[in-house]
Amino acid sequence: IPGNLIMSSCMKTQAVDSTTPSSTVSSLSAVSASEMPSESMPLLEDLKQKYPNEPTFIQAVEEMSLSLSSIFQDPEKGKYYQNAFRLMLEPERIISFKVPWVDDNKTIQINTGYRVEFSSALGPYKGGLRFSPTVNIDILKALAFEQMFKNALTGLPLGGGKGGSDFDPKGKSQGEVMRFCCSFMTELHRYLGEDTDVPAGDIGVGGRELGYMYGQYKRLTNKHVGVLTGKPRSVGGSNNRPEATGYGLVFIAQIAIRNKRNKEMKKLKCALSGSGNVSQYAADMLLKIGAKVVTMSDSNGLLVFPNGMTRADWKTIIQAKQVDRLRLLQIKDKVSGYYVPGVSPWTYIAKDCQSYDYIFPCATQNEIDKEAIMTLLQKRNVRGIFEGANLPVTLEGQSFIREYQKTKNQEMIYIPGKASNAGGVGVSGFEMSQNAQKLFWDSDMVEAQLRTLMENIYDQMIKVGKNSRRSATLEVGANQAGFLKVADAMRDLGWLGES
Repeated sequence: IPGNLIMSSCMKTQAVDSTTPSSTVSSLSAVSASEMPSESMPLLEDLKQKYPNEPTFIQAVEEMSLSLSSIFQDPEKGKYYQNAFRLMLEPERIISFKVPWVDDNKTIQINTGYRVEFSSALGPYKGGLRFSPTVNIDILKALAFEQMFKNALTGLPLGGGKGGSDFDPKGKSQGEVMRFCCSFMTELHRYLGEDTDVPAGDIGVGGRELGYMYGQYKRLTNKHVGVLTGKPRSVGGSNNRPEATGYGLVFIAQIAIRNKRNKEMKKLKCALSGSGNVSQYAADMLLKIGAKVVTMSDSNGLLVFPNGMTRADWKTIIQAKQVDRLRLLQIKDKVSGYYVPGVSPWTYIAKDCQSYDYIFPCATQNEIDKEAIMTLLQKRNVRGIFEGANLPVTLEGQSFIREYQKTKNQEMIYIPGKASNAGGVGVSGFEMSQNAQKLFWDSDMVEAQLRTLMENIYDQMIKVGKNSRRSATLEVGANQAGFLKVADAMRDLGWLGES
């Protein structure tokens, strides 16, 4: 199995945040010994000892292990699947490199770039690039690990990966962002290829940044091929790619609510966090179907819309975020809602908006802790959680959700991000197909294909979840379905040895 570590540009970079104490991993473990399958415990303990400074990665593995317990306990194939899972825990390749660039003051700045190529079992590595000062190997390994199973759920031939840099695009001029993107791609391009690794966008990386990177790729290679997705449409991007993750999130919420509650979402109160691409277009689709969007946030504060966001409000937010690059604070007087600094929709209870019907965490990992989840479910009457972000709920919060579903409310709907936000990578796969065929699909065709993809993901969750010995939750169904697809591919490639 490939497992080499490539260090580029003659710079040996630490693979972990050395400021994170070793005790952090063990303190994060919110899963009791009785809840954790005994087959997984030795493996997890070994992993914690090997990577003591990677709590987010350990969290992702632990969450997955819980859902796979019935597979691991299978009398015939349990040991086989345990071995397959063990082999899935190491990335095939980690690339680390320096990114020098010149700021507007003519001073050379240096950031670190990464690409975690986790699994190519199902196809070329596929996953976003994130530009944020919080980026490190721990977070990228966790996201790439999740991406491996998310991509499997789409049914498309896509492996899993993730990358990015600790570069912070906030407050940077257009020229600074362009120069950084070009330097970043100067190194990364040597590891990319339409059949090898095809990145997309993520936090801090949108169509503008992908366009700059693609321009540099073309200069370096003299090729116009689909090595990036989420590109501007003018250079080969797909219709509906910016909307895909948010639209797909709402589509699967509609399917689940119809299936579980026999209801539509019209007039139901939906709380969103974040104000980036996912949140923007989830709000767009919720408005289209008549739902009531009551919150949107950024890292500085919260917009509350007690009477529901209007279409004019949404347009104002889009202008601020996509064109003017403003914070929500700067448009507080231009929308019908009001702004509350320093809070999130999960911790702040507005007097005029005390309950939510459904929540859509679309900001970042671990944005909702156990205390917030307890309040949301027990006091604010939340009936469903649909993850637009990756790993937005802490391990403690996830544990409480499972217990709540088991003992209090089996009808509470929880769909993890690897299923609910898979629409983005799904349409990225469609973009790769369009690039390969040198054609464009119209918006109606892309949206129809996206709806079908989300329906298929939901059907997989239901089918596999019902076959599980654990409670037939959508979370278990999503995790097991993704795992089994990757395991089957590894078997057929001969990567698991003799069956």
